Amino acid sequence: RCFHAMFERGTKNAPIEVTSFPIASKAITELMPRLIVEINASPLLKHRLFQLEYLSTLSGEMLVTFIYHRQLDEDWIAEATRLKEKFGILIIGRAKKLKILLDQDYVTETLSVDGKSLHYKQIEGGFTQPNGRMNEQMLSWARSCVEGSQGDLLELYCGNGNFSIALADKFRRVFATEISKTSVNAANDNKVLNNITNVDFARVSAEEFTAHMSGIRKRRRLKDLNLEETDFRTVLVDPPRSGLDVDSCQMISQYENIVYISCNPETLQENLIELSKTHDIKRFALFDQFPYTHHIECGVYLVRR
Repeated sequence: RCFHAMFERGTKNAPIEVTSFPIASKAITELMPRLIVEINASPLLKHRLFQLEYLSTLSGEMLVTFIYHRQLDEDWIAEATRLKEKFGILIIGRAKKLKILLDQDYVTETLSVDGKSLHYKQIEGGFTQPNGRMNEQMLSWARSCVEGSQGDLLELYCGNGNFSIALADKFRRVFATEISKTSVNAANDNKVLNNITNVDFARVSAEEFTAHMSGIRKRRRLKDLNLEETDFRTVLVDPPRSGLDVDSCQMISQYENIVYISCNPETLQENLIELSKTHDIKRFALFDQFPYTHHIECGVYLVRR
């Protein structure tokens, strides 16, 4: 029998069956028990099934990835197609060195931000903000921080263009960097989806960008973007939980305005100690992206003294 499970922290051999998961979106919580019933009724679907991954949008569009410890064949495709049509969902089958798309590997999220609809391609396995409604609030807050800003915007760790797309109309030009190829591809698709022409995305690290702009090491991916003609006065960073290293803090402290989005208050505090040497904190916000957990998303707006 297959069932959804979680494990107590620090243990591996005592799965706790999960029959409901109200932390997830309504679409996911409604689908989970119905999907498990169908899987257990099908020897083809449940045989050596290891994991299910759910990705939903605010509109209810759903992508489910089935991950197996065996290879998949035409019989599995036929059975998965039956399931796809019954529930009206998108399905991906994965096994070692194998990925089967029954349709596509993404959903399209539509967010309402300050009265405007923004569309985002969210790819299976790629990073996306986990809470759509809270993301709308966070994007609106970031837009209010940069209202009336002069010059251009530099964004580091841009992901699929979540902030770049939402802030594009506030600046003459936006340039954003990200090291994930999947995320950069999604970001470029999102630029087209939203008819935005003043944003450029590049697959380089923050360190590579800094070295290019300082002339230490020119990057081929950046040389044709006319970055020397930009007037970056505002920088937005949304780093991983590890926060920014010392060199990155020093680099962003060169800009007049900083919008710092953090998913880890502890590393944020460490970075703010450094950034406060040159900048004043003007605004601070909390966004509960992760209900029922101790995790919290923070937003900080700093202005150079």
